[in-house]
Amino acid sequence: MAVNGVNGVKTNGHAIQAGPVIRVASRLIEGRALAQDVWSIFSAANLPADCINLGQGYMNFSPPQWAKDAANEALSSVSGNHYSHPRGRIRLREALKKHYDPLFGRDLDVESEILVTSGANEGLYSVLTAFLEQGDEVIMFEPYFDQYLPSVVFNGGKPVYIPLHPPSAKQNSITSDDWKIDFEELRRAITPRTKMIIINTPHNPVGKVFTREELEKIADLAKEFNLIVLSDEVYDCLVFDGNEHVRIATLPGMWERTVSVYSAGKAFAATGWRVGYLIGPSSIINPSLAATTRIVFCSVSPLQEAVAAGFEQAAERNFFEIQNKEYEERRNILVSVLDKIGLKYTLPQGSYFLLLDISSLTWPEDFPFPESINGRGRDFQACWFIALQLGVSSIPVSEFYCEEHCGIGERFARFAFCKDVDLLKQAGERLQGLAEYLR
Repeated sequence: MAVNGVNGVKTNGHAIQAGPVIRVASRLIEGRALAQDVWSIFSAANLPADCINLGQGYMNFSPPQWAKDAANEALSSVSGNHYSHPRGRIRLREALKKHYDPLFGRDLDVESEILVTSGANEGLYSVLTAFLEQGDEVIMFEPYFDQYLPSVVFNGGKPVYIPLHPPSAKQNSITSDDWKIDFEELRRAITPRTKMIIINTPHNPVGKVFTREELEKIADLAKEFNLIVLSDEVYDCLVFDGNEHVRIATLPGMWERTVSVYSAGKAFAATGWRVGYLIGPSSIINPSLAATTRIVFCSVSPLQEAVAAGFEQAAERNFFEIQNKEYEERRNILVSVLDKIGLKYTLPQGSYFLLLDISSLTWPEDFPFPESINGRGRDFQACWFIALQLGVSSIPVSEFYCEEHCGIGERFARFAFCKDVDLLKQAGERLQGLAEYLR
């Protein structure tokens, strides 16, 4: 009989002797770490075995062969199996410098302005660890990547939520650019305790590519109120329809206060490699290095070599241009199905997510929803119904909002199109069944 340490518990009718009262840190509660999250509810274990997973943003295809070959070569060497420098392997930092120098218009210093991290998420966490004091406020645009919240709270910060305002449900032909910032609302949210603002462009889950004008307005506020800008740009290589990805660090006066976060997992279809990197001024990178050294010490050596090879050969192979066109094709497979049905959606200009407006979707009143769905938003019911009835999983968007604003997200379900063409076509065939359930 297992004792779980909770007072007064009975198992099989027998009382367990009271154990110690173990108090969970409040930061886990405030950061929603103990709640059953959306990923647990919509996991493969809870869904039909043949359900097509368009919920989670990982690929069902491999990274480029030349990058995998570099990982194997590193595994065959001695140094590739041992600790790397906490800043990252010099081969990778040099490859990143060559790739990003022209994009930032700078001669990046590989010793003080580039830091390799164990995924973009750990890089972001390290920045927050390095700079947040208890009670510092961090502005986050909603819907936000769900890791932002616990990362801020665990480091003593207080999240301040600013929604991107979607267009009216009556509007047709919606693009991600139609989701707008109310800049007066943003200004009012800034207080003497505001320390940082997190932006995400291209945006997950909206697919919004922030315009130069929008970033200039954010930059003006950051300079006026002396804010650090944490710019999550992990989808920087996935921008569609001729849109421009503007790096806020390149705007006048912004390099000194901006750290940009990137992901090799997104760049090379290798999410499990957990290699990310930060680019910014030494005044931000060096404190973040101090934090990441204590959190993980260093990132995985052979996979850093693989990413280095990826960047070294990407230009000559025209890799990012080809990959971008492939993702546009994948996006358009979903779009064509939704157009055929007549469902509204937000056409993403970047990233690999599409938001479906589920306002007009209905389902039988007696449809059996599990206990985990009860009390959650209408989008949770819609996503569960689509997964069980049609065999395609998605993610309810209200999960990426604070309680006050979650009603905005309840209109939408997020579908990931980072899958191969055949799987997306199969998913598209199943999604045509939605036509039967529209009002």
